[in-house]
Amino acid sequence: MNRVSVIQNFIIIACHNNNNGLTLSNIVDRIIIHKYVSYIPLLGLLLLLPSCGGMGKTATNETPTRGNIRILADESFQPLIETEVFTFTHLYTGAKIKPAYKPEYDVINDFMKDSVKVIVTSKKLSDYQIQYLRDTQIIARTTTYAYDALAIITNRGNKDTLIKYNTVKDIFLGKIKTWKEVNEKSKLGDIRVIFDNNKSGNIRYFKELFEIKDSLSKNFFSVNTNAEVINFVSRNPNALGIISANWISDKDDSLSMSFIRKVNVVAISQQYVNDGSYYPPQQGFIFDKEYPFVREIYLISRETFTGLGSGFINWACGEQGQRVVLKSGLVPACMPIRLVQIKH
Repeated sequence: MNRVSVIQNFIIIACHNNNNGLTLSNIVDRIIIHKYVSYIPLLGLLLLLPSCGGMGKTATNETPTRGNIRILADESFQPLIETEVFTFTHLYTGAKIKPAYKPEYDVINDFMKDSVKVIVTSKKLSDYQIQYLRDTQIIARTTTYAYDALAIITNRGNKDTLIKYNTVKDIFLGKIKTWKEVNEKSKLGDIRVIFDNNKSGNIRYFKELFEIKDSLSKNFFSVNTNAEVINFVSRNPNALGIISANWISDKDDSLSMSFIRKVNVVAISQQYVNDGSYYPPQQGFIFDKEYPFVREIYLISRETFTGLGSGFINWACGEQGQRVVLKSGLVPACMPIRLVQIKH
C-alpha cells in the first residue's frame, strides 16, 4: 500500500472517531496492527491539520445585530438609506454596515452575481431571476419597505408649476416638445427632460408606465445622479427634471432643504380626474396615491442564514426603522400612519 492510501485511511478513521468512540491512541494501535508502522512519523504532520469536524465550514461571528456587511442601494434612495444605516449602527455598535449606491440596473446585476447579499430597489426580481436563484439553492426574500414618489421639477424661473397627467405623458411620448405646448403664455423654448442615469429606476418607471418600447425623444438627457439633476435644472430655465422625492422630502434635513430651494416641485393632476385638482409629491398624497407617480421600495435579501443583513431588514421594517421612513417624508409600508388634515 502506498503512502497516499495510508494517509487516506488514517483520515477516514479519524473523521469517524466521534461516532465509533475511538481515541487517537486507538487509531494509532489500529495502524500498527495493520502494519503501517513505517508511516507513523506522518502522524505528527496530520495532527497539525484542523479537526475533521470543522472541514468545509466557515466560522462566523455574524448575528442579526453584529458583523460586517455591505449593502447596495439604488442611488435614488441614498438619503433614506444613509439615515437608516446610521441609526441602526449607533443602536447596535457591533454592526458595521457599508452602503454603496448605484443605478438600479447595476444594483440588481450585482445581486444576481452574488456580489452583495442585500439590496434596496424599486424593482422586484423577475420570475426568471427568482428561478435562476432557486436553481442555485438561493431563496430571494423581498419585503416592501416604503413608498416613494417620482417628482417633476422645473427651474425657479418657470411659472408652470401645475401640469396635467396627460401632459407629462405626452412629453414622454414625444408629442409635446416645447413649453408653449404646455402653456401658450410661456416664453420658454424647447423642453429639455433631465434624468439621473440611463440605467436608473426613475426613467424605467416612466417607460413602463407609459408603455414606451422605443428610445426616448432626442430632448431627453441623462446625467449621473439625482443631485446632478437638481443642480442642472436650477441652472437651465427650459429644463424639466425627474428625481426621487426622497431627495427633497425631509424637511429636517439641511441638504434636502437646500435642494428644494433651488427648484420648483410641480404638482400633477390625477390621470382620470379633471376637477382642477393638482397634487405635489408630499407624504399625504403619496400615502393615498392622489399624487399619480408613486412606487414601492423593496429590501431584497439572498442570505442563507439569519445574519446581519436579515437583522437590518427586520429592524428597518419594524417600528424604529419605519419611523425613520416617516421622518424622511416618505410613507412607511410596515406600520400604520395617521393623517391629520389642517384647515386654515
